[in-house]
Amino acid sequence: MDRVKDSSVIRLIERISEHYQANISNRYLRPALLQLQIDKSTWDQIELLTEKMEFFRYQGFHLDDLYRQIAACARFVDVARTNLPGILRSKMNSAPSGPDKIIREMAASNFGSNLKVFTDQLNELYVNLVELDKIEAQKRKGKPVFEQVGELTSIGRLIVGH
Repeated sequence: MDRVKDSSVIRLIERISEHYQANISNRYLRPALLQLQIDKSTWDQIELLTEKMEFFRYQGFHLDDLYRQIAACARFVDVARTNLPGILRSKMNSAPSGPDKIIREMAASNFGSNLKVFTDQLNELYVNLVELDKIEAQKRKGKPVFEQVGELTSIGRLIVGH
């Protein structure tokens, strides 16, 4: 499989992107996100999936790149799930009051459920890609790409949180 051009996969990536930008990495939460201990290459991979979609929409996505981007998002979810609630509480307690205070507090209090939606979307994307990958591997009589990407060995644990 050279590139993924499946319309349902592209729509799902668009939904992931919109949800991430509106509910995870919005102007109220981004300062707290930047305090997470996540390396630059992981942030770059997350950005490719959630913000740079227009580069790939028409030419398609490389399957191995999509897997790496999902793995980076899964690492983010794992770190955010365990560390962000405390960071958000301290940020909200020290934030000045003003017209944005209520919106900031709403964003912080809804972060857990929004992260769960993001996680569910990532999982759906991963499952869809694995299915496409298996079909393509059978056609070319080779191994699926997901079996060749080492970063995916812990994907289930990172996404599900176990």
